[in-house]
Amino acid sequence: MADNFRVIFAGLADNVDIKTACTNLATKLKTSDEKVALFFKGKPLFAPSNKDKALKQAKLLASLGIKSKLQAVSNAIQNSSAPAANNQRDERIFDALDYITSSLIRLEEKLDELEQRLPEAQLKAPDENVDEWQDDDLMLDEDLAPPKKRSNLLLYSLIATATILLVVLAVFLIFPDLFSF
Repeated sequence: MADNFRVIFAGLADNVDIKTACTNLATKLKTSDEKVALFFKGKPLFAPSNKDKALKQAKLLASLGIKSKLQAVSNAIQNSSAPAANNQRDERIFDALDYITSSLIRLEEKLDELEQRLPEAQLKAPDENVDEWQDDDLMLDEDLAPPKKRSNLLLYSLIATATILLVVLAVFLIFPDLFSF
């Protein structure tokens, strides 16, 4: 029983050449031209998927002038051998890495575009601020004065009061009859 389908390259429309189709498809899918070229040589471009998704993929290819057909892929064939499953898993991992790499490249290109849009004055301003900060010599232009000595009168009076209260408490505990009212 065929649960999944794979989109296979069948040919090109009459008015489309392979280079144009390859470039357009790579741009549309945001993938490399080499991967698309391998699709034209018979290697699958998409992973096996359900029928609806496979039909959408075929429709996308048809909109770019690429003829394709659906090939049924059964689950028994997919799971029949461990090496084939490992190869397929490795292939998916490489596809994911390829997607991540291409995404990073696109992000880098967008950053370059944004840098080009900024005026040159804004680009130079942060550099000047960094240079000024480094030339400040940690802002130690003023001499550090030692802290002013405080009068210890308050501290001594608190210690004396605490000592007197402790002596009174000790006398009260030792001689309770002395303070009887």
